[in-house]
Amino acid sequence: MYLLGDILVAKGLISASDVERALEHQHANGGRFGDCLVALGIVTEDQINEVLSETPEAPRKLEEMDVEPMLLLQLMIKGIHQESFETPSQITDAMCLPNSIINELLQDSVERKLTEIVGQAANNVNSALAEMRYQLTQLGRDWANESLDQSQYFGPAPISLEAYQDRVALQRITNEWVSRDDMKEAFKHLVIPDRFLDRLGPAINSCTALLLYGPAGNGKTSIAEVIGEIFRNVVYIPHCFEVDGQIIKVFDPSVHKPIKGANAGTAGRATIHREHLDKRWVPCHRPLVITGGELTLDMLDLKFSMISKFYEAPLQIKALNGIFVIDDFGRQRAKPVDILNRWIMPLNNRVDYLSLHTGKSFQVPFDELVIFSTNMHPNDLMDRAFLRRITYKLETVEPSEELFRQVFDNVARKEGLELSEEIYRQVLDDIRANDEPLAYFHPQFIVSQVLSSCKFEGITPQFTPEIVHDAMLNLFVRSEAATPDALKKAATEIEQTRPMRQTA
Repeated sequence: MYLLGDILVAKGLISASDVERALEHQHANGGRFGDCLVALGIVTEDQINEVLSETPEAPRKLEEMDVEPMLLLQLMIKGIHQESFETPSQITDAMCLPNSIINELLQDSVERKLTEIVGQAANNVNSALAEMRYQLTQLGRDWANESLDQSQYFGPAPISLEAYQDRVALQRITNEWVSRDDMKEAFKHLVIPDRFLDRLGPAINSCTALLLYGPAGNGKTSIAEVIGEIFRNVVYIPHCFEVDGQIIKVFDPSVHKPIKGANAGTAGRATIHREHLDKRWVPCHRPLVITGGELTLDMLDLKFSMISKFYEAPLQIKALNGIFVIDDFGRQRAKPVDILNRWIMPLNNRVDYLSLHTGKSFQVPFDELVIFSTNMHPNDLMDRAFLRRITYKLETVEPSEELFRQVFDNVARKEGLELSEEIYRQVLDDIRANDEPLAYFHPQFIVSQVLSSCKFEGITPQFTPEIVHDAMLNLFVRSEAATPDALKKAATEIEQTRPMRQTA
């Protein structure tokens, strides 16, 4: 059961401590959780009503459903057959539908002689709410097998394509405004020039397309991940939707983060009212999909399983109302021009077209912030016509020495290390000797190497010239002929200071 308190916390309207205060008030005075929040002055009644109005409302009758009753009946019969369900409550939980609708479907199945009543459930025979037990007839088993031949999907009931289209439009990412203070708070753990944030803010608020380019190791992926965490609105993701009788799965636990956690022990006292929530939808944070060199063109199309006979939604559909990052762009197995051509229509018209294996095509709103991240030059990846379609282009350049020192100090301090001026100069000299620019990833790389070396030697984590030299050898690859004489001499001196080890 999803908690109203957790959704309000996720939206930034209240804090976890506010939830505890409201629960204490509810325990002492009774009433609904939302009313307690209003009574304590934590939120207004309008804010509570706005949150509830955003919640997909559960249908109460079969005639109110947005999909064909026959499809639901087939789904239920498959569940009874596959999962050996007997009671309405078991089917209700599995199909994420109200008990009233499941009872209607069961009544229909009895009338069609697909199921029959075989008595009361053993665990509640003496209860006033005793459930009846159902089992399939031979006709029902035959019907289930025929339905499984068409599709083996069983689980939460689907929503209609129209309902999905409406919901995507309702919870557009442009509904949120990211302020300068939001940006500073989100990026406070990263050292980024203020000018870069000045340009990044409008790009995020545009929610169109953004190109991050520049040398490797300067934070493009980290920036994209932070952007994915900066939005606060709750969006509702369907378990699946239906098109022309075909099931398309959307909700993916590896992509979508449900709103839950902080107040899980308070279930029953702070839940969204049962009549409000259509459990076919999952309240989630805005999705963040990151794909890299593994991206292929077929990953952007519906994936039909010939065995299970239902579809998995492509990556850009799972990212709707969120952020889609194409990392290391230009290093995919597909040609960059082919990937870009696939995005022309969605970026231009803000709609995407998908096709079923039956040949039927349909459209969905294309609402997401697309981020192309690359360490290749944009002119080598795309022509001017496509560059025009990417309205924001930000270059991540190497840090100044001042910023580099700040990053190095922060990373070292986090691991309990003290960065002396001597060690810092040793690192700078080695980087320059290799004719390499400074990069934001260098400090983290060096510190992790130092920690591993100290662990191996069984000593307290610390910077030493010898250990840092070894780290720099792992950072750069250079030939013997290209090694500067100064580095050769330094390496020889360091080797001479190594303690001799006994060999067997």
